[in-house]
Amino acid sequence: MAISLKRRSEPRAKPDSMTLVEHLTELRSRVLICAVAFVVAATVAFLIYPWILSFLAHPYCQIRPHSCSFYITGLLDGLTLRVKIAAYGGLFFASPVLLWELWRFITPGLKPNEKRYAIPFIVASIVLFSFGCLVAYLIFPHAISWLGSIGGPSLHEILDPIKYLSLIVLLMTVFGLTFEFPVVLVSLEVAGVLDAKKLASWRRWAIVLIVVVAGVVTPSSDPFSMLAMAIPLYLFYEISIVIGKIIQR
Repeated sequence: MAISLKRRSEPRAKPDSMTLVEHLTELRSRVLICAVAFVVAATVAFLIYPWILSFLAHPYCQIRPHSCSFYITGLLDGLTLRVKIAAYGGLFFASPVLLWELWRFITPGLKPNEKRYAIPFIVASIVLFSFGCLVAYLIFPHAISWLGSIGGPSLHEILDPIKYLSLIVLLMTVFGLTFEFPVVLVSLEVAGVLDAKKLASWRRWAIVLIVVVAGVVTPSSDPFSMLAMAIPLYLFYEISIVIGKIIQR
């Protein structure tokens, strides 16, 4: 009796026909892949730590070229800083794999028209988040200069690298997340919750709300960062109105 040893490629089960156990099994496998990708990326970030630290310290070195130094007060601070940079770098370098696995997990549950909208939204989200991080990185020297001068000339800076790292990463993350604002608005327009006429009629209140939000969520609390956040958010608001009109047509 002949036995076929060829491996048959089984099609992926549809979401409607998958049991709860099968959903959990798939989720576990994707979480495992994401965990492995993060560990590998974090290891790479740990090894190239000097380069990452130099990149993050560049905004400070721009305004303090002759005294661009950090000071630690504990023996474990250096290790803590390197581990934190490895963790942040791991998330950054592994983000393509994380987003891909998330996309593969939710794709089967989407309808064809939803898949058509999903890809542009995902691409726009990545681009806008990266743009927000870039804006935060570019305006950070102005934030440092303002924060260093607001206390008066009698104060002298001795920067803790851990606090510096936390501030710049937090600022970049906040800018990246707030720059997702137009994606949220356009999503609501596509879903029919909002339309261009409503957004246009709310323009005055939107300006006030954007300025308040920019002043509240900016971690460095300096006017440069607030304006660098508020102005693009208002432009995004106007762009969302234009896109809403195109969608309605």
